[in-house]
Amino acid sequence: MTRLPIASLALAILPVLAPASAGAQDIVRHKNVGSPLPIAQAVSIAPGVALHFVSGQVPPSIDKNANQDTPAAYGDTRTQAIGVLTRIQDVLRGMGMTMGDVVKMQVFLVGDPARGGKADTAGFADAYARLFGPGQPNLPARALVQVAALGNPGWLVEIEVIAATPR
Repeated sequence: MTRLPIASLALAILPVLAPASAGAQDIVRHKNVGSPLPIAQAVSIAPGVALHFVSGQVPPSIDKNANQDTPAAYGDTRTQAIGVLTRIQDVLRGMGMTMGDVVKMQVFLVGDPARGGKADTAGFADAYARLFGPGQPNLPARALVQVAALGNPGWLVEIEVIAATPR
């Protein structure tokens, strides 16, 4: 068995460990061909790209007089989604990024009692299209799931994202 000197081994793995200079080609968004949904089929991230994980954001209260444990305090799914996406936009802006830097979005919707317990995906889609419509070419990969409940019984929407930027 041939043994490499430590210096040779270090030089051999250095290119793997060293951050690559990232450019626009280091974040590739694969189009969802044939789908009307404004989401990417996949997003590829090259080594050396900084990833930013934004914790799940929940809707702001829009009616301080309403019971804060009910949807009346936060609005319907569309209203809540707009509030949550605005919060995410503000978090990203505070980090020097935009919604165009989002590469992955995980959406949690609670079934709306006003809709017989079904998630209002159309209401969410309307809110989402405000930020990821035709004017935004940088679409994220996205998953949307209906969940039984969130941390507050009045919340119908929670969203977490991963953003990516060249270093």
